[in-house]
Amino acid sequence: MTIVLASQSASRRAMLTAAGVPFEALSPGVDEEAAKEALRADGLDARGLADALAELKALKVSRRVAGALVLGCDQTLSLDDGGMIDKAVDREDAARILRLLSGRVHHLHSAAVIVLGGQPIWRHVERVRMTVRALSDAFIADYLEREWDECRWCVGCYRIEGPGAQLFSRIEGSQFAIQGLPLLPLLDFLRVRGVLAA
Repeated sequence: MTIVLASQSASRRAMLTAAGVPFEALSPGVDEEAAKEALRADGLDARGLADALAELKALKVSRRVAGALVLGCDQTLSLDDGGMIDKAVDREDAARILRLLSGRVHHLHSAAVIVLGGQPIWRHVERVRMTVRALSDAFIADYLEREWDECRWCVGCYRIEGPGAQLFSRIEGSQFAIQGLPLLPLLDFLRVRGVLAA
C-alpha cells in the first residue's frame, strides 16, 4: 500500500527515509495560519491543535490520492503557563521567542494522523518536556546569525539535530517527536497494517 506524506518537511522526509519507509511526499496546500486561528477560536489547546492540524493536512491530500495511507503531521509548542508559541515571523521575532523560552520549561506536542479514503484510521500525539537553559542575548544573536535559514521553519526556533541542541539543559521525550514525527508509534502501526515487515 502506498504511503503519502502530506508535508514537504525535509526533517520528516529524512526520518522516514532513514527508517526504511517507502513513501511519496505531497504538499497539503493548507493555509496553516487561517486554520490555526479557526481552531483556536474553537478553544483547542496545544495538543488538540497539533492533532487537528495533522488531520486537516492528511484529509486534504487524501482527496487527491485514493487508496493511499496519507500521513499528516504537525507540532505545537506550549509554555509552562499554558500559552502557545507559533513559528517566528522574522529574525527579530525569533530572538523574542528565544528570550521567552530562556530558562523555562515548555512542551512540544508532535502529532501524526493517518487517513485512508478520507477517514482518519490512526493518530498519535507525543509530548516532549523541554528545558531551555538560560540564554544570553549574545548567544541568541550568534545562534540566529548561524541558524536562521534553517530554524526559521521550526516552531520554537530550534533544529534539535543541529546547533539547536545547545539551547537545552534537559529533554524528556523522543528526539524523533522533536524533529516533527512520533516515528516509533508510526512504525508500529505500519507493521500492524502489514505495510512494513513485522
